[in-house]
Amino acid sequence: MPDQPLTSRGAATYQRIIDMATHEFAQHGIAGARIERVVAAARTNKAQLYAYFGNKEGLFDAIFFASLERITNVVPIDADDLADWAVRLYDEYLRRPDLIRLATWARLERRPAGHLVAEHERLDDRKLRAIGEAQAAGRVRPGDPFDLMAMVIAMSMAWSPVSNVYAATADEPPAVHEERRTLLRACVLRAVSAD
Repeated sequence: MPDQPLTSRGAATYQRIIDMATHEFAQHGIAGARIERVVAAARTNKAQLYAYFGNKEGLFDAIFFASLERITNVVPIDADDLADWAVRLYDEYLRRPDLIRLATWARLERRPAGHLVAEHERLDDRKLRAIGEAQAAGRVRPGDPFDLMAMVIAMSMAWSPVSNVYAATADEPPAVHEERRTLLRACVLRAVSAD
């Protein structure tokens, strides 16, 4: 958000920019996104966009980090039920395919190796602590908590919009999604079980 408090009109403009830019970056990536399309769709101008976000990179950062925070808040981890967490992530990818596409563009265009975000920008700490505590209590298999988290997230993305095999959509029959949830739950349970 901007440093100065927004008027209701300013807040509405800010939100339109965020909404339109989210769609633009999800569809075209950082390099392919066009500020002209964003401001036209948001019914504003470049000066207003730049006043809020500084530049195109600042706009992407605001959207990208908000998407990471949204996933963390909407789908909080339950280290005692990582299988359910994976299923809830699967469902969130169906609801908001743009969020996973943003992360993929960040991976492709910014950080092709290593962590997706710099250490000081990570939101993983509470997830890693939760997994570590479940491991210490003997409820989750031993190993690096980060690697375990990465494996569960990767499994949840098996049918995501960026899958190399098949991208699911919310329009598919509910029974198909339920079969995938059942399979995902069983596979994650087996992968993370302390037994």
